[in-house]
Amino acid sequence: MITMLNQTKRFMRDHDLMYKKEYIRPMMTPQHVYVFRFGKHKLNNRVIIRYSHTWTGRLRINEIDVRLHHQHHPRIFLTEADLIDYLKSHFEKDDQTTNDNSDE
Repeated sequence: MITMLNQTKRFMRDHDLMYKKEYIRPMMTPQHVYVFRFGKHKLNNRVIIRYSHTWTGRLRINEIDVRLHHQHHPRIFLTEADLIDYLKSHFEKDDQTTNDNSDE
């Protein structure tokens, strides 16, 4: 199986998020697609990874698209580290808003 998202999977487990992995086999394109759905209560967020293989057989991530719940335009990243930084900042903002609402 694909091992390119180990940091993302560890991040999901640490933040008690459920996730589901899917692989979409391409028909006419050289890129492979890996869909990663996640969420706290429902799987309403998704990460779409488009990757290909180099001539030596290594995996090369071409693009990572992230659509969190109710986002119209995906956030596009080139590396997994950028994706994790974005998710950390997003979850910190979400935690601050829930803490502010609970204080009132």
